[in-house]
Amino acid sequence: MSVVPPPSTTVAPSDLETQLEQYRPELTGYCYRMLASPFEAEDAVQETLLRAWRGLGRFEGRSALRSWLYRIATNVCLDMLDGRARRAVPMDFGPAKAPVAQNLNTLPEVTWIEPIPDSLVTTGADPAELAVEKESIRLAFVAALQHLPPRQRAVLILCEVLRWKAKEVADLLETSVASVNSALQRARATLDASGVTADDPAPPMDDAQRQLLARYVQAFERYDMTALTALIREDAKQSMPPYDMWLQGKENIFAWWFGPGIGCRDSRLLPTAGANGRVAFGQYKPSDTGGRDPWALVVLETAADGIVEFTFFLDTKRFFPLFGLPAHLD
Repeated sequence: MSVVPPPSTTVAPSDLETQLEQYRPELTGYCYRMLASPFEAEDAVQETLLRAWRGLGRFEGRSALRSWLYRIATNVCLDMLDGRARRAVPMDFGPAKAPVAQNLNTLPEVTWIEPIPDSLVTTGADPAELAVEKESIRLAFVAALQHLPPRQRAVLILCEVLRWKAKEVADLLETSVASVNSALQRARATLDASGVTADDPAPPMDDAQRQLLARYVQAFERYDMTALTALIREDAKQSMPPYDMWLQGKENIFAWWFGPGIGCRDSRLLPTAGANGRVAFGQYKPSDTGGRDPWALVVLETAADGIVEFTFFLDTKRFFPLFGLPAHLD
């Protein structure tokens, strides 16, 4: 990415704002990987740009504008993470459970990982860079990042995702190259144990994938078990934050859908522009007063041979406006 020359105090305010705003999507992606919340990421970016604006007189031009903004964003994120428990996914709290209503528990003390619209973090880069952007915001990778201490998290994102050199990261964090390499080694070991990397490839969105997703939408809206059986992998997983219960295996997922979750029958799925680099839908359940009400933002993880994971985010009051989804379907 080309770097805009550092601003000077003679730059018109509107020109400076344009220079700063062009970095908003990539800074949002960086802060989201650090904070695992789109709302906190937007707050962090807003604070970053505000500090940059106010600190323009102290900007000495020894580093590129982009590096300077990342330094500010990193400090903002580290301040926000100071003393705070990490965000989590249901899989962090133990093994899969039986598909019965008694296991549907909330953990009010837990702060959950939240989904982010692709549109907030993609930069319109070339296809290779766009693929990296999307893979490095997928839910599994963001969840794995939360197991790292904040500074290790920053080092890994800067080195492994953004491809900064150790010297550049050391300058940003005001530490030594040796410290950066040590932190990176520890962070890689933690991620290796999780089996997740920043560049796990997703199946290409080709005709086969589009047909798979179209068949899934039709089968789910019909609640057609025979058709769904052919589309969902045997080892598929399902989770429903803010509940800590998660399910493993197609048989257990169906036991839930056709048991305690039978109220989802006759739902409708409305496509979004994508969440966390994956296909996502707004799910609407039949309403007692007519039409359909929001039930969940559904993020799908797919493979060449079927759907491998469903994440149902149930806080529709927060997520549906973020994803541009209507509050009701007639």
